[in-house]
Amino acid sequence: MPPTDLLLAFSLFALISSITPGPNNTMLLASGAAFGFRRTVPHMLGVTGGFFLMVLCIGMGFGALFRAFPDLYEWLRYLGAAYLVYLAWRIAGASPGVRGDGGCDAGRPLGFVGAAAFQWVNPKAWTMAVAAVSAYAPPQGYLPGIFVISALFALINLPCVGLWAGCGSLIRRLLDDPARQRGFNRVMAVLLLVSLYPMLARA
Repeated sequence: MPPTDLLLAFSLFALISSITPGPNNTMLLASGAAFGFRRTVPHMLGVTGGFFLMVLCIGMGFGALFRAFPDLYEWLRYLGAAYLVYLAWRIAGASPGVRGDGGCDAGRPLGFVGAAAFQWVNPKAWTMAVAAVSAYAPPQGYLPGIFVISALFALINLPCVGLWAGCGSLIRRLLDDPARQRGFNRVMAVLLLVSLYPMLARA
């Protein structure tokens, strides 16, 4: 079990990294506005579940694969960027009657599996997970400590992403006008494109 002071420091890191803007939170905001909070819950659970598995895998040695094959990370980085461009295009061009798709297909919210899979091409998620393991994994009792860190990160992450989906659902009633819907969708698309900068700045 990691010491208490380490867990407190890690909890603050998890809170800040989970609640700040990024691809996941922007997509959840758009999905909450498009479909409401209840229909966005599988998307939220997919983000948290996928990230939990990612931290656990990196802690168990999966990160060594990227150290051995750095080009693999580069390919994932560009794949994630291409996917975000696609999502931005879909959101910006969504019909006002659909209210934007938040990274969804034909009026359906992104589901658990799709959201979980997206974490593996999301550079912000990789950065968060690698930082969590490298900075906060305890040297003694490593394997139990990795599980504790992964579970704690998931417990903190879920309400953070839920806050973004909830904010989206709160503004949903303001989007009854088609012009406002189009404007909101375009703003969400621009925010997704802006989130590309950190992942491509090192290219």
